[in-house]
Amino acid sequence: MPLDKTRKRQLFDELAPVRDAWKARRRTYHREIERLCRFLIPPEASVLEIGCGTGDLLHALRPRRGLGIDLSPRMVEIARGKYPGLEFTVGDVEALDIEERFDYVLLSDLVGHLDDVWLAFRNLHRVCHPSTRIVVTYYNYLWEPVLRAAERLGLKARQALQNWLPPQDLTNLAVITGFEPVKRGYCLLCPIRVPLLTPLTNRVLAHLPGLQRLDLVHYLVARPTQATPPARPLSCSVVVPCRNEVGNVAATVARIPRMGCHTEILFVDGDSTDGTPEAIEEAIVAHRGTRDIRLIRQVPATGKGDAVRLGFAAAKGDVIMILDADLSVMPEDLPKFFLTLAGGRGEFVNGSRMVYPMEGQAMRFLNILGNKMFSMLFSWLLEQRVRDTLCGTKALLRRDYERIAANRAVFGALDPFGDFDLLLGAAKLTLKIVEMPVRYHERTYGKTKIRRFHHGWLLLKMFLIAVRKLRLQ
Repeated sequence: MPLDKTRKRQLFDELAPVRDAWKARRRTYHREIERLCRFLIPPEASVLEIGCGTGDLLHALRPRRGLGIDLSPRMVEIARGKYPGLEFTVGDVEALDIEERFDYVLLSDLVGHLDDVWLAFRNLHRVCHPSTRIVVTYYNYLWEPVLRAAERLGLKARQALQNWLPPQDLTNLAVITGFEPVKRGYCLLCPIRVPLLTPLTNRVLAHLPGLQRLDLVHYLVARPTQATPPARPLSCSVVVPCRNEVGNVAATVARIPRMGCHTEILFVDGDSTDGTPEAIEEAIVAHRGTRDIRLIRQVPATGKGDAVRLGFAAAKGDVIMILDADLSVMPEDLPKFFLTLAGGRGEFVNGSRMVYPMEGQAMRFLNILGNKMFSMLFSWLLEQRVRDTLCGTKALLRRDYERIAANRAVFGALDPFGDFDLLLGAAKLTLKIVEMPVRYHERTYGKTKIRRFHHGWLLLKMFLIAVRKLRLQ
């Protein structure tokens, strides 16, 4: 799991005195990053660099107005000493408090260290005017094993566990936070200096079709877009399918945020035997007048997919979403789904647990393999990359769900979880599907309801039906 901010700051402070020495050892890499950024950012622009380190990259851009911020006070202190003509300050993009607008905002090798990339990107609007360009550079995730090996061999400075974001995830995060990609690309195939070979490789081979996807660095340039405000304030319904989750009921109610003009919580209980319905009824009484909580009994208990459909059918909110009762996905992440729909950034928001590092044994090895397999199959089927088809957290507008429900007979009712039922229905209606990265935590109460082989077979059957309905007609 990610380090807390205090420990992360300490690690960067410890790295600060030797940062420039490590950069000298990786001179080829840093020179190529400078060359790329000078190509994308003209001189004499106003530039904000977030995660500026000791200031070298910002200085190389020759800005008219240059401001660098970094989480590490020690990094900032060194940068101020080296480049007194630029301004450097301690700051955190996930709690950005700068009011000034800049022509360019640069995040180089930063996103992997962020706890919440969605929040960081959303905060960037505070420093943007309509013509601002956001420039992001980051390691190609295909190089992760190589860079980890270099750290172990002492060829690269050791770093804490990072988010390894493929270009598609980075682009998706930009889109759902209100930025339009205007340029994407790759560079730097050979990050070490080999006379004659390095210039040939990085100037020619690195840009050839096919080979360029093997480059060490990928980059994104984006511009801010205007959100589409809803015609009226939207309400929200959170459907919580549950069975034998008595230990999670109180925490679920306490942790679900209030969203929009009204938030209702619908527990759909699947014939629990541990006191879950009673705990829900106690919560209804305890929060009467302050929270809108309802209990729906699933009789007979026929699985999560049916529970989701019961809850959605009873929902009254304009936005409806699913939250698993095991709280492996944090309820505090739900406003991200709501804001994405309310701002018109997407029409179906699919949670993805496969972006950020997972906690401990949150997902077992076979489950990860199965998830990756179904993600590849359904990405091909939908002709759109869906990185995590089985994340239980999803959100859409109720009016769109009603259209999906009306067409449900197209794919049948085999889906044991309700995930593919919704994804396939959204694809059939050509809704704009976007993914929302979430952190995945270990269950703290109760046991998983997943029967890997039985449910896997049902999902495979549903995939084959979907192939016939979507591709062979």
